Amino acid sequence: MAPTHQPTNRPTHQPTPMHLLRTLLLVICLFGLAAAPALAQNYYAYVASESADEVALVRFDADTESATVEETVPVGYIAPETEGAHGMTVAPDGEHWFVSIAHGKPYGRVAKYETGTNAKVDTAHVGMFPATMEVSSVTGLLYVANFNLHGEPEPSTVSVVDPEAMTEVDRIETGIMPHGSRFAPDGRTHYSVSMMDGTLHEVDVLTGRVTRTLTTGEGTPKPTWVDPHPSRPLAYVAHNGADEVVVVDRDDWAVTQRLPTGEGTAPYNLEVSPDGTTLVVSYKGTGETGIWNLETGERAARLANSQSVTHGVVISPDSRYAFVSAEGRGDDPGAVDVFDLRSNERVASVEVGPQAGGIAFWKTDATTTSAR
Repeated sequence: MAPTHQPTNRPTHQPTPMHLLRTLLLVICLFGLAAAPALAQNYYAYVASESADEVALVRFDADTESATVEETVPVGYIAPETEGAHGMTVAPDGEHWFVSIAHGKPYGRVAKYETGTNAKVDTAHVGMFPATMEVSSVTGLLYVANFNLHGEPEPSTVSVVDPEAMTEVDRIETGIMPHGSRFAPDGRTHYSVSMMDGTLHEVDVLTGRVTRTLTTGEGTPKPTWVDPHPSRPLAYVAHNGADEVVVVDRDDWAVTQRLPTGEGTAPYNLEVSPDGTTLVVSYKGTGETGIWNLETGERAARLANSQSVTHGVVISPDSRYAFVSAEGRGDDPGAVDVFDLRSNERVASVEVGPQAGGIAFWKTDATTTSAR
């Protein structure tokens, strides 16, 4: 007799309501992640074009790696004359931007504009050929280096401007052709260089007096810019006439290192990244940008700009991108070039007015883009 097969009592796994709910939630989450737009970042900078008397607002889209001019703002008011829009800075709160106008009758001036609307607010008269500017986080005052290209070479000044009243409240005498107005992280100590003296000047903003002066090189180094390190007691000085950047120990008040940039490079402007790891230098003589690793003290890259004469440098607050202005020659337009400081390559360029010079970072904002 054939054996009969008895049914087994194996348990069957039936999905519970809780299991079904978890599965449904997982599917919804996965679908949402796949369909949700990715976040991207826009970066905005203002750049002055000296030969056009205008300021351009440049937007860089990090997702598409493209740069565009959002708006161009005329800043001159003497119609037949090129007045020379030169230096740029943005107030620490991001509400206003300032541009120095080099030529005037008889002095230069600084104009104040509202960010976003780019509407003019007011003007302050300062010294001859105002150039670099920055606002102190301690006094709230604007410090303007008066480069003074007019007449006999003689010591010039740093103008101190109340940005609310747009009135000059003081002038601090430094050296011949001051440039590179920048603050130490404390906001109390101001630094500038004198191109024709070969000197670095330190000012205590609470007393309004020069506290120390240092000769940074022999012969004719022609220092054109200074930027203090954001967290270490160091300052970096561009020697335009000596093809080098020197490192100054602010505690010992001495040059401790010299970084050769290469023959004919004529370093002009520079900036240390906010995280303190990178130094970006404009090589005005060769139309290039140098990127230096401050952890190793070695140059990480030497890259061509889109125009033949480089000028200003500013780095985004996240230390990711450097924005470099390039003047061009003759009838060539100016440009803003964007360098990725992770890959050390130029990723975008956009044309602006001729003789692009002073450049200042405004803000970043997040936007959405389709997931890739």
